[in-house]
Amino acid sequence: MSTKSAIVVGAGIVGMATARALAIKGYKVTILEKSQQSIGASIRNFGMIWPIGQPDGQLYERAVRSREIWKAYLQTVKVPYDTCGSVHLAYDDIEQNVIEELYEHFKAAQRPVTVLSPDKVQEKFNGINAINLKAALYSTDEVIIDPRAGIKNLPSYLKDLHNIDIIWGTAVTHVTTNTVCTFNTYHHADLICVCSGADFETLYPTQFKALPITKSKLQMMRFVPNDPNFRIGTSLCGGLSLLHYKSFTASSSLDILKDKIMAEMPEYLQHGIHVMVSQNDKGELTVGDSHEYGLDFEPFDNHFINELVLKYLQKMMHTDQWTLQQSWNGIYPKMTNGATDVCLQVEPGVYIINGLGGNGMTLSFGFAEEVVANI
Repeated sequence: MSTKSAIVVGAGIVGMATARALAIKGYKVTILEKSQQSIGASIRNFGMIWPIGQPDGQLYERAVRSREIWKAYLQTVKVPYDTCGSVHLAYDDIEQNVIEELYEHFKAAQRPVTVLSPDKVQEKFNGINAINLKAALYSTDEVIIDPRAGIKNLPSYLKDLHNIDIIWGTAVTHVTTNTVCTFNTYHHADLICVCSGADFETLYPTQFKALPITKSKLQMMRFVPNDPNFRIGTSLCGGLSLLHYKSFTASSSLDILKDKIMAEMPEYLQHGIHVMVSQNDKGELTVGDSHEYGLDFEPFDNHFINELVLKYLQKMMHTDQWTLQQSWNGIYPKMTNGATDVCLQVEPGVYIINGLGGNGMTLSFGFAEEVVANI
């Protein structure tokens, strides 16, 4: 019996999730990646698998499915992860109204959420600034990994479990039905999936320009606590993050909060800043981020944006014993019409799979299974 073949272009999380789903469906899969390792947005993030940010229905279920695939993989390769959940802190009455409304909505949807009092927050977690703290929304759905370790170990896992080959350092220059052209080789397959993030603009500039799509540049930082035993015990977000995720539009008070932030902190909305903290198994603290939209960006980090992030962070946490270790930026494609993804057949047997808009860690595994099921 002949085996169907597939080529996936791009070894980020979307590409590797697509390769996995294709292999399970019976394809012999090869991934072509221009770099010598995965270095894009898939490793430049918080490492958050984040169901709480997804609205009820398909996207939430996709996030939960992705989380279970992540956990099975991480357990197999013995990469540490933390089922620490998430906490959204409220520091004024409007933020408190939002999280209480979200609690009622999520509770009705049978999500694992609780509203914590300030005393309970201090009892359960470490390093949180209690001044003016009103309440917190605690969810146990969320999982944290170090994305660098998680992505680094995924290729060997896919090879061992699904016989997926990855050819590194191989830039794709042209794609057509059944054929992928690199600088010196033609690769042939029954099915081709282009999962190269923002880079798909170079392979399909016409299709890219026709889509309601842009790019987002984010800035992030990594800190090391001076106390090597310091653990927050969860991932933290503030009121700004309540404006960022679609699931939070379930709160009727959200527009009031947005108007308040616009009046008091317009520069945060201007730069798309919402402040979050995750902690990996080494104790390192990842802090961010911002969102600058456009098709081209300055290659440099904006110090002013990082300073705004840190200023807001100090409202949430005691950071005087943290030491800055790294800062960086990343770029990913994002739809401008509210769509959460792209699956576009550009010619027979050739698909562009893309556009998860900063939710790649949370949604890719589940999304890839759905896409491949319909190919």
